[in-house]
Amino acid sequence: MAHDIRKATAAGLAIGLATLTFAANDAFAEDFRLGLITPPNHIWTQNAEAFARAVEEATDGRHTVSVFPAQQLGNEAQMLQQMQTGALDMSFMTVAEVSNRAPEFGAFYAPFLVDDIEEAAEVLRSDEARSMLATLPQKVGVVGVGFGAAGLRQIVARDDIDSAGDLAGSKIRITPFQPIKDFYEALGTAPTPMPLSDVYDALANGQVDAIDMDLELIWQLGYTDHARTMLLSNHMMFPMLGLVSGRTWQALSEEDRAIISDLMAQAVDDCIRDYLEKEAQFLAEVEKSDIAIREVDAAFFRDAVDAWNAIWEPKAPNLAALRAIAAD
Repeated sequence: MAHDIRKATAAGLAIGLATLTFAANDAFAEDFRLGLITPPNHIWTQNAEAFARAVEEATDGRHTVSVFPAQQLGNEAQMLQQMQTGALDMSFMTVAEVSNRAPEFGAFYAPFLVDDIEEAAEVLRSDEARSMLATLPQKVGVVGVGFGAAGLRQIVARDDIDSAGDLAGSKIRITPFQPIKDFYEALGTAPTPMPLSDVYDALANGQVDAIDMDLELIWQLGYTDHARTMLLSNHMMFPMLGLVSGRTWQALSEEDRAIISDLMAQAVDDCIRDYLEKEAQFLAEVEKSDIAIREVDAAFFRDAVDAWNAIWEPKAPNLAALRAIAAD
């Protein structure tokens, strides 16, 4: 698996890296900084820590990686800016923030693009997905080495929800990026961007009426404590990218680039592996709570899905190819 990921990553980087003009130096010792928004016990953070250990071992301690979870270095927009300037070396970051600068990545957030976590894995591990990484150095100033993921998205609400119309006018916490904002606006809701650290209190005190979240965090962070309904919808996948600052990348030797790209690509792919193994477990944990769980499908959100497609199909010409992979 690592060899295949590395081959695909190397092919994807070849075109994009030609747009960066910094000269690579000989091998040097460095303590790299890697930032995430997820808490320490989250799958992304755990795999970032495993990546850090692997880098130190592979370089005999010449390189180390310090992992900063839980937005210690800022939100994703701030961390991406830091990577563009070279102030931050690496990140495991949602595709959401990247899509704000490279709109074609919004295709990954098409409502009901996939039915389950297995189809999400197929899409994110596909050659079509990996080929998109080649544009990141030029468009965003970062090097993308591979895709990871979180679980599929669900809706947790403070009130009973029997139809999509029951969500109209609700304040729904979202991750701040345009594709998901467009979906919830099409539902007639008020999408409310909010850092992960603020979500529990906001749901508890009624600052928001509902949240868009994956099963892992719904369970781990106890959002069911202050909610009556969970729509088990799997309405969106939630991909992640392993990113390296373009400036950091250009300072690395070819040998170090190979080590870091290989190990990071494997680490983010391990996140996909973990959700494949644990998504059912997370749902079982949520089911132990008192929350009412209602399974819904694309028909429940039909008008909003149609509206989203009308906005995003022209912006994301690769969407048809991703749909074909998911349907295969």
